[in-house]
Amino acid sequence: MSAIVQPQPGSRRNKLIGLGVAVVLLGLFIYSVQDWHQLWKIVSAPDNVPIVAMLFLVPFFTWLGIRQAVVNDRLIGELESEPQLAKTHHRKAEPWRPGWARELHVWPYLVRIEFLAAVIVTVVLYVWSITLNAPLEEPSNPNLTMNPSKAPWYFLGLQEMLVYFDPWIAGVVMPSIIMIGLMVFPYVDSNPLGNGYYTIKQRRFAVAMFGWGFLMWILLIFIGTFIRGPGWIWFWPGQTWDHNTVVFDRNRDLHEIVAGIPGFGFLATNWIAKMIFGGIVVGTFYIVAGLFFHWLMKRGPFKFSYLKSPKKFLEWAKIPDSFETKLLANTSLLQYLTFQFFAISVLLALPVKLFLRLVFTIKYVWVTPWFNV
Repeated sequence: MSAIVQPQPGSRRNKLIGLGVAVVLLGLFIYSVQDWHQLWKIVSAPDNVPIVAMLFLVPFFTWLGIRQAVVNDRLIGELESEPQLAKTHHRKAEPWRPGWARELHVWPYLVRIEFLAAVIVTVVLYVWSITLNAPLEEPSNPNLTMNPSKAPWYFLGLQEMLVYFDPWIAGVVMPSIIMIGLMVFPYVDSNPLGNGYYTIKQRRFAVAMFGWGFLMWILLIFIGTFIRGPGWIWFWPGQTWDHNTVVFDRNRDLHEIVAGIPGFGFLATNWIAKMIFGGIVVGTFYIVAGLFFHWLMKRGPFKFSYLKSPKKFLEWAKIPDSFETKLLANTSLLQYLTFQFFAISVLLALPVKLFLRLVFTIKYVWVTPWFNV
């Protein structure tokens, strides 16, 4: 007996809506481009080829993984509702058929696919290296500096972070937190499900957090490549990079803004007071962010239909999901605090700092004689 995965009634409508939104956004982008030559110059640069390819490959493979996860989740729901079917059904979205082998050996089946993939990648790299010149320039001249001077594409995210943090925080502390967090997360994860197959239902929170962090890093690379022009000034894609452009934004620290409020003028002159003030703000942020992540961990699946009904949204916000609550109960205090620290420091603090700098021109929140955050 096999389960047949039926398409959801609103799937066609959702696809049409998504296609319509994509067409509208593409039209707005084409309309907003002012300098096609400048845009082509950036896109066609040899060292920007990986980024251009990434802009297409990341959405495609993200969609492919989500599509497979949705199919698997439908199958999981059917097997959970029919215990007898779960005893006989093949553990794949497409059921086992007569004539198919129930087990396949690594050699030659898997190794053959991996070998073909390696051959294809090698051919692509050969063609790439032959058709495009390496982005090599003349010997460095200390009297002539490139403007803009940009790092290789895989370091552009770090270079963009220098705008929002102290150099040692952006270049050492934050990358270390990111790398250590990626190594630690498998050990703080108490969910035994979702290993070896795509699923959103059984790994909802983990998939959402990793996807958010990954796309945020891609965004930093995109900003550093297509938006940062001469003087590391913000130019929208399609705008002409004018080397004579001067920006008159005044970047202020948070304590300077608060010092303008009557009664808080001491923050502008007393370094101990502004250090304590910044520590209180950052500590409060960590507490509020921890409560937010704790609330988010216990939520069930969110549907956009909840936005149409305030009652449904309030039910989703108040009633915890039993599966997520059970996972949280099986998580030790050390696992919980470790995840909270890395999640707040990377997944939330970085976009908040980016928002404060770009929208309110706030340079630092916490200013001390030793470091600035």
